[in-house]
Amino acid sequence: MNEGHYSEGGPARISSTNAYLLCKIAQMNNWDDLRYFLQLARNGSLSAAARALGVNHSTIARRIGAFEKTHGIKLFTRHPEGYRLSDAGEEIYARALTIEAENHAVERLLYAGDTRLSGKLVATMPHDLANFCIIPHLQVFTEQYPDVDLELVVSPGLKNLSAREADMAIRLTPAPPDNLVGVELAKLRHGVYFSDEASFHSKQPNLIIWRHETQLPDWATEHFPESNVVLRVDDLASMYAAVKAGLGIARMPCYLPDVLKDSHIYRTPISLTPSTWGVWVLHHADLRETARVRAFKKFLSATITEQKSLIEGEMSCLKKLD
Repeated sequence: MNEGHYSEGGPARISSTNAYLLCKIAQMNNWDDLRYFLQLARNGSLSAAARALGVNHSTIARRIGAFEKTHGIKLFTRHPEGYRLSDAGEEIYARALTIEAENHAVERLLYAGDTRLSGKLVATMPHDLANFCIIPHLQVFTEQYPDVDLELVVSPGLKNLSAREADMAIRLTPAPPDNLVGVELAKLRHGVYFSDEASFHSKQPNLIIWRHETQLPDWATEHFPESNVVLRVDDLASMYAAVKAGLGIARMPCYLPDVLKDSHIYRTPISLTPSTWGVWVLHHADLRETARVRAFKKFLSATITEQKSLIEGEMSCLKKLD
């Protein structure tokens, strides 16, 4: 008979070990205890857990140490590479995840009923979309809703909308996660760009490619097989700056060069394979009726739609390489 299942004679007994651990979880009645525990379990180091929670690493160590001492249980073992969960810690971690999910669900439901056009609103988006497509138009929103305390988390990584690390997200993706709702506002299109500052032969242009590309990318192999790689970068703004300086040509999403409308930057008339990726505005389903979420979603939709022809490369200044 499996533990935790019912038999004809009544409920099965829970093992003494599991009962002890469940008791310890129940004693974590301060949500902060669970937050500190979960972040250290996820990150494996005090410094990473501290960054995630916005506290000092000594605070994490002190809170975990105090809990272990108070309840006579060892949650972690120290290793050269960081902290690992003990056997007891593994048991508590599995159950703590359920408690965390329920806590986040309650927070979302409370937030979902908020009809105020005021208060904190956290939106996350990639650097380049934020800096070149959203922030230049943001005054429209801040003037219309001065009581909304807007925070932008500008980062390439995905924030956990279910855990309310952010309320909304703009993401470049072929398909958003199933647990989020939203709308695709534009399709991404890429082009090969160069500057009138460039001085190279059209058959052997210098290339600027992504750092992770160890070989010539397909577009370069097809159209410029004799080209030379002069620079690898890991940031779109850096790639654009290198093209503008005349270092070489690069394949970039059209939204950066075309939105800037730089008269010295041109797109070659090379036809590239259409991207399956799009620009999506996303939020958790529970927050669809929150007033400030709806207001910011409306602003983002209008702002991106206004620039759709630029994002999709319909307004590029075309020019052949000399």
